[in-house]
Amino acid sequence: MRIVQFKNKKKATNVALVDGENLRLLQEVKSTYELVQKSFTSGKSLEELVSYLAGDQKVSYQHLLDNKQVLLPLTHPDPYHCWVTGTGLTHLGSAASRDKMHQKLKSSNPDALTDSMKMFQMGIENGKMLNEAPGVQPEWFYKGNGLSVVPTGHELLSPSFALDGGEEPELAGLYVIDPEGNPFRVGFAIGNEFSDHKMEKINYLYLAHSKLRASAYGPELLISELPDHLIGLSSIKRGNDLLWQKEFLTGNANMSHNIANLEHHHFKYDMFRQPGDVHVHYFGTSVASFADGIEVQNGDRFEISIPEMGKPLINTLKQV
Repeated sequence: MRIVQFKNKKKATNVALVDGENLRLLQEVKSTYELVQKSFTSGKSLEELVSYLAGDQKVSYQHLLDNKQVLLPLTHPDPYHCWVTGTGLTHLGSAASRDKMHQKLKSSNPDALTDSMKMFQMGIENGKMLNEAPGVQPEWFYKGNGLSVVPTGHELLSPSFALDGGEEPELAGLYVIDPEGNPFRVGFAIGNEFSDHKMEKINYLYLAHSKLRASAYGPELLISELPDHLIGLSSIKRGNDLLWQKEFLTGNANMSHNIANLEHHHFKYDMFRQPGDVHVHYFGTSVASFADGIEVQNGDRFEISIPEMGKPLINTLKQV
Protein backbone atom coordinates (compact mmCIF):
# COMPACT_ATOMS: atom_id res chain seq x y z
CA MET A 1 0.00 0.00 0.00
CA ARG A 2 1.41 3.36 -1.06
CA ILE A 3 0.29 6.93 -0.40
CA VAL A 4 1.09 10.34 -1.86
CA GLN A 5 0.81 13.97 -0.76
CA PHE A 6 -0.10 16.63 -3.31
CA LYS A 7 -1.39 20.16 -3.68
CA ASN A 8 -4.77 20.67 -5.30
CA LYS A 9 -5.80 23.59 -7.50
CA LYS A 10 -6.54 25.67 -4.41
CA LYS A 11 -2.98 25.04 -3.10
CA ALA A 12 -4.32 22.94 -0.23
CA THR A 13 -2.53 19.73 0.71
CA ASN A 14 -4.22 16.37 0.23
CA VAL A 15 -3.26 12.77 0.98
CA ALA A 16 -4.24 9.98 -1.37
CA LEU A 17 -3.97 6.24 -1.83
CA VAL A 18 -2.24 5.15 -5.04
CA ASP A 19 -4.74 3.23 -7.16
CA GLY A 20 -3.06 2.41 -10.47
CA GLU A 21 -2.84 5.59 -12.52
CA ASN A 22 -5.23 7.39 -10.19
CA LEU A 23 -5.15 8.61 -6.61
CA ARG A 24 -8.03 8.08 -4.20
CA LEU A 25 -8.34 10.99 -1.79
CA LEU A 26 -8.34 10.32 1.94
CA GLN A 27 -11.12 11.91 3.95
CA GLU A 28 -10.69 13.69 7.33
CA VAL A 29 -6.92 14.25 7.01
CA LYS A 30 -5.00 16.79 4.95
CA SER A 31 -1.44 15.56 5.42
CA THR A 32 0.50 12.39 6.06
CA TYR A 33 1.67 13.89 9.34
CA GLU A 34 -1.95 14.35 10.40
CA LEU A 35 -2.67 10.77 9.32
CA VAL A 36 0.12 9.50 11.58
CA GLN A 37 -1.15 11.53 14.53
CA LYS A 38 -4.58 10.01 13.95
CA SER A 39 -2.99 6.57 14.07
CA PHE A 40 -1.43 7.43 17.43
CA THR A 41 -4.74 8.56 18.95
CA SER A 42 -6.95 5.88 17.40
CA GLY A 43 -4.69 2.89 17.93
CA LYS A 44 -5.31 1.79 14.34
CA SER A 45 -2.50 0.91 11.96
CA LEU A 46 -1.77 3.19 9.03
CA GLU A 47 -3.01 0.56 6.59
CA GLU A 48 -6.27 0.23 8.48
CA LEU A 49 -6.74 3.98 8.56
CA VAL A 50 -5.94 4.47 4.88
CA SER A 51 -8.35 1.71 3.87
CA TYR A 52 -11.05 3.31 6.02
CA LEU A 53 -10.44 6.91 4.92
CA ALA A 54 -9.94 6.33 1.19
CA GLY A 55 -13.05 7.62 -0.57
CA ASP A 56 -14.36 7.27 -4.10
CA GLN A 57 -13.04 10.62 -5.33
CA LYS A 58 -10.14 10.10 -7.73
CA VAL A 59 -7.62 12.36 -9.43
CA SER A 60 -5.18 11.67 -12.25
CA TYR A 61 -1.77 10.85 -10.82
CA GLN A 62 0.17 11.72 -13.98
CA HIS A 63 -1.58 15.08 -14.30
CA LEU A 64 -0.34 16.03 -10.81
CA LEU A 65 3.19 14.87 -11.67
CA ASP A 66 3.19 16.81 -14.93
CA ASN A 67 2.15 19.97 -13.10
CA LYS A 68 4.61 19.50 -10.22
CA GLN A 69 1.80 19.26 -7.68
CA VAL A 70 3.13 16.11 -6.00
CA LEU A 71 4.78 16.91 -2.67
CA LEU A 72 7.19 15.07 -0.43
CA PRO A 73 5.26 12.07 0.96
CA LEU A 74 5.91 13.05 4.60
CA THR A 75 6.82 16.46 6.03
CA HIS A 76 6.61 18.24 9.37
CA PRO A 77 4.45 21.39 9.56
CA ASP A 78 7.59 23.13 10.86
CA PRO A 79 10.57 22.15 8.65
CA TYR A 80 12.97 22.86 11.54
CA HIS A 81 11.50 19.79 13.26
CA CYS A 82 12.56 17.48 10.43
CA TRP A 83 15.94 15.74 10.67
CA VAL A 84 17.56 14.52 7.43
CA THR A 85 20.34 12.00 8.05
CA GLY A 86 21.89 8.91 6.56
CA THR A 87 24.30 6.01 6.73
CA GLY A 88 26.88 4.73 4.26
CA LEU A 89 28.83 1.52 3.61
CA THR A 90 25.69 -0.46 4.40
CA HIS A 91 25.25 -2.46 1.18
CA LEU A 92 27.13 -5.49 -0.06
CA GLY A 93 28.24 -3.65 -3.20
CA SER A 94 28.95 -0.28 -1.59
CA ALA A 95 32.59 -0.53 -0.57
CA ALA A 96 34.44 -0.57 -3.89
CA SER A 97 33.66 2.97 -5.06
CA ARG A 98 34.13 4.47 -1.60
CA ASP A 99 37.44 2.63 -1.23
CA LYS A 100 38.63 4.04 -4.54
CA MET A 101 37.84 7.56 -3.34
CA HIS A 102 39.67 7.02 -0.07
CA GLN A 103 42.79 5.19 -1.28
CA LYS A 104 45.91 5.94 0.67
CA LEU A 105 48.89 7.59 -0.99
CA LYS A 106 50.90 5.31 -3.28
CA SER A 107 53.88 5.62 -0.96
CA SER A 108 51.93 3.99 1.86
CA ASN A 109 51.53 0.28 2.43
CA PRO A 110 49.54 -1.02 -0.59
CA ASP A 111 48.14 -3.85 1.53
CA ALA A 112 46.76 -1.50 4.20
CA LEU A 113 42.98 -1.19 4.30
CA THR A 114 41.41 2.23 3.97
CA ASP A 115 39.14 3.35 6.81
CA SER A 116 36.21 2.82 4.44
CA MET A 117 37.12 -0.82 3.92
CA LYS A 118 37.65 -1.32 7.65
CA MET A 119 34.21 0.13 8.35
CA PHE A 120 32.64 -1.99 5.61
CA GLN A 121 34.28 -5.15 6.96
CA MET A 122 32.93 -4.39 10.43
CA GLY A 123 29.43 -4.29 8.95
CA ILE A 124 29.92 -7.56 7.07
CA GLU A 125 31.05 -9.29 10.24
CA ASN A 126 28.55 -7.81 12.71
CA GLY A 127 26.11 -5.41 11.07
CA LYS A 128 22.88 -7.24 11.84
CA MET A 129 20.61 -6.56 14.79
CA LEU A 130 19.34 -9.94 15.99
CA ASN A 131 16.80 -10.59 18.78
CA GLU A 132 17.07 -6.95 19.91
CA ALA A 133 20.84 -7.27 20.28
CA PRO A 134 22.39 -4.48 18.18
CA GLY A 135 25.25 -5.04 15.79
CA VAL A 136 28.18 -2.72 15.20
CA GLN A 137 27.28 0.94 14.64
CA PRO A 138 27.45 2.18 11.04
CA GLU A 139 28.90 5.30 9.49
CA TRP A 140 26.46 8.20 10.09
CA PHE A 141 26.04 11.70 8.68
CA TYR A 142 23.76 14.72 8.85
CA LYS A 143 22.30 16.30 5.71
CA GLY A 144 20.03 19.08 6.95
CA ASN A 145 16.50 19.84 8.04
CA GLY A 146 13.18 20.00 6.21
CA LEU A 147 14.37 23.00 4.19
CA SER A 148 17.00 20.87 2.45
CA VAL A 149 14.69 18.35 0.76
CA VAL A 150 12.72 18.61 -2.48
CA PRO A 151 9.97 16.47 -4.05
CA THR A 152 10.00 14.71 -7.38
CA GLY A 153 9.94 17.00 -10.41
CA HIS A 154 11.88 19.75 -8.65
CA GLU A 155 15.48 20.89 -8.92
CA LEU A 156 18.32 19.70 -6.76
CA LEU A 157 20.38 22.81 -6.11
CA SER A 158 24.15 22.48 -6.05
CA PRO A 159 25.78 25.51 -4.35
CA SER A 160 28.39 27.64 -6.09
CA PHE A 161 31.17 26.35 -3.80
CA ALA A 162 30.38 22.69 -4.60
CA LEU A 163 32.88 20.69 -6.61
CA ASP A 164 30.31 18.16 -7.79
CA GLY A 165 26.70 17.13 -7.36
CA GLY A 166 26.06 13.45 -7.89
CA GLU A 167 23.17 11.10 -7.27
CA GLU A 168 23.04 8.34 -4.67
CA PRO A 169 20.05 6.04 -5.35
CA GLU A 170 18.72 4.40 -2.22
CA LEU A 171 15.88 3.74 0.17
CA ALA A 172 14.83 6.29 2.75
CA GLY A 173 13.07 5.43 5.99
CA LEU A 174 10.46 7.99 7.12
CA TYR A 175 9.58 8.32 10.80
CA VAL A 176 7.54 10.32 13.31
CA ILE A 177 8.38 10.26 17.02
CA ASP A 178 5.29 9.30 18.97
CA PRO A 179 4.03 11.14 22.11
CA GLU A 180 6.02 8.77 24.36
CA GLY A 181 9.26 9.48 22.51
CA ASN A 182 9.39 6.25 20.50
CA PRO A 183 10.29 6.24 16.80
CA PHE A 184 7.39 5.17 14.61
CA ARG A 185 8.34 4.07 11.12
CA VAL A 186 5.73 5.51 8.78
CA GLY A 187 7.20 3.75 5.76
CA PHE A 188 9.79 3.81 3.01
CA ALA A 189 10.40 5.94 -0.07
CA ILE A 190 12.85 6.09 -2.96
CA GLY A 191 15.67 8.49 -2.11
CA ASN A 192 18.32 10.48 -3.94
CA GLU A 193 20.92 11.23 -1.27
CA PHE A 194 22.61 13.80 -3.51
CA SER A 195 26.24 14.46 -2.45
CA ASP A 196 29.50 16.15 -3.45
CA HIS A 197 31.78 13.20 -4.23
CA LYS A 198 34.67 15.28 -5.52
CA MET A 199 34.91 17.03 -2.17
CA GLU A 200 34.81 13.71 -0.33
CA LYS A 201 37.55 12.33 -2.57
CA ILE A 202 40.00 15.07 -1.47
CA ASN A 203 39.95 13.61 2.03
CA TYR A 204 37.44 11.32 3.69
CA LEU A 205 37.32 13.76 6.62
CA TYR A 206 35.46 16.08 4.24
CA LEU A 207 32.56 13.61 4.21
CA ALA A 208 30.55 15.82 6.60
CA HIS A 209 30.86 18.78 4.20
CA SER A 210 30.10 16.65 1.14
CA LYS A 211 26.80 15.50 2.64
CA LEU A 212 25.46 18.98 3.44
CA ARG A 213 23.55 19.19 0.19
CA ALA A 214 19.94 19.09 -0.94
CA SER A 215 18.31 15.69 -1.36
CA ALA A 216 15.03 14.22 -2.56
CA TYR A 217 12.66 11.40 -1.64
CA GLY A 218 9.35 10.10 -2.91
CA PRO A 219 7.07 10.48 -4.73
CA GLU A 220 5.34 7.63 -2.92
CA LEU A 221 5.43 6.31 0.62
CA LEU A 222 5.23 2.54 1.03
CA ILE A 223 3.36 1.90 4.28
CA SER A 224 3.08 -1.87 3.90
CA GLU A 225 5.89 -4.37 4.46
CA LEU A 226 9.15 -3.74 2.61
CA PRO A 227 10.36 -6.69 0.48
CA ASP A 228 13.77 -8.00 1.53
CA HIS A 229 15.08 -7.98 -2.05
CA LEU A 230 14.62 -4.96 -4.30
CA ILE A 231 16.14 -4.18 -7.69
CA GLY A 232 16.26 -0.52 -8.66
CA LEU A 233 17.45 1.39 -11.71
CA SER A 234 19.37 4.67 -11.57
CA SER A 235 19.66 6.78 -14.73
CA ILE A 236 21.09 10.14 -15.74
CA LYS A 237 19.70 11.84 -18.83
CA ARG A 238 21.20 14.80 -20.62
CA GLY A 239 18.60 16.31 -22.90
CA ASN A 240 17.18 13.41 -24.89
CA ASP A 241 20.26 11.24 -24.39
CA LEU A 242 20.87 8.55 -21.78
CA LEU A 243 24.20 9.47 -20.18
CA TRP A 244 24.46 6.66 -17.63
CA GLN A 245 22.35 3.85 -16.25
CA LYS A 246 22.88 1.08 -13.71
CA GLU A 247 20.88 -1.37 -11.64
CA PHE A 248 21.24 -1.34 -7.87
CA LEU A 249 20.19 -3.80 -5.19
CA THR A 250 18.71 -2.84 -1.84
CA GLY A 251 16.55 -4.27 0.94
CA ASN A 252 17.75 -6.32 3.89
CA ALA A 253 18.87 -9.24 1.72
CA ASN A 254 21.40 -7.00 0.00
CA MET A 255 22.71 -5.07 3.00
CA SER A 256 25.64 -5.62 5.32
CA HIS A 257 23.74 -3.81 8.07
CA ASN A 258 20.06 -4.65 8.38
CA ILE A 259 17.58 -1.80 8.62
CA ALA A 260 16.78 -2.62 12.26
CA ASN A 261 20.42 -2.05 13.17
CA LEU A 262 20.57 1.26 11.32
CA GLU A 263 17.39 2.40 13.07
CA HIS A 264 18.69 1.35 16.49
CA HIS A 265 21.94 3.28 16.18
CA HIS A 266 20.20 6.42 14.91
CA PHE A 267 17.43 6.54 17.48
CA LYS A 268 19.60 5.57 20.48
CA TYR A 269 20.31 9.30 20.90
CA ASP A 270 17.85 11.20 23.08
CA MET A 271 17.83 14.23 20.79
CA PHE A 272 16.44 12.05 17.98
CA ARG A 273 13.46 10.94 20.09
CA GLN A 274 11.71 14.25 20.63
CA PRO A 275 7.91 13.74 20.38
CA GLY A 276 6.45 15.01 17.13
CA ASP A 277 9.72 15.29 15.18
CA VAL A 278 9.99 13.85 11.68
CA HIS A 279 13.08 11.91 10.57
CA VAL A 280 14.18 11.11 7.03
CA HIS A 281 17.02 8.59 7.11
CA TYR A 282 18.84 7.42 3.98
CA PHE A 283 20.02 3.81 4.18
CA GLY A 284 22.94 3.91 1.74
CA THR A 285 23.58 2.82 -1.82
CA SER A 286 25.60 0.28 -3.75
CA VAL A 287 26.18 2.30 -6.95
CA ALA A 288 26.94 5.89 -7.98
CA SER A 289 27.71 7.35 -11.40
CA PHE A 290 30.72 9.19 -9.97
CA ALA A 291 32.48 5.85 -9.44
CA ASP A 292 32.14 5.26 -13.21
CA GLY A 293 33.77 8.58 -14.08
CA ILE A 294 30.58 10.47 -14.91
CA GLU A 295 30.81 14.27 -14.76
CA VAL A 296 27.34 15.73 -14.25
CA GLN A 297 26.33 19.05 -15.76
CA ASN A 298 23.72 21.70 -15.10
CA GLY A 299 20.36 20.46 -16.37
CA ASP A 300 21.14 16.73 -16.13
CA ARG A 301 18.14 14.71 -14.99
CA PHE A 302 18.35 12.00 -12.31
CA GLU A 303 15.76 9.23 -12.51
CA ILE A 304 15.60 6.54 -9.81
CA SER A 305 13.05 3.75 -9.91
CA ILE A 306 12.16 0.70 -7.81
CA PRO A 307 9.02 -1.00 -9.19
CA GLU A 308 7.68 -1.98 -5.76
CA MET A 309 7.91 1.67 -4.66
CA GLY A 310 5.68 3.06 -7.43
CA LYS A 311 6.50 6.00 -9.69
CA PRO A 312 10.15 6.99 -10.16
CA LEU A 313 11.86 9.83 -8.34
CA ILE A 314 12.92 12.43 -10.94
CA ASN A 315 14.97 15.55 -10.23
CA THR A 316 17.06 17.95 -12.31
CA LEU A 317 20.47 19.26 -11.30
CA LYS A 318 20.72 23.04 -11.01
CA GLN A 319 24.11 24.55 -10.29
CA VAL A 320 23.76 27.95 -8.61
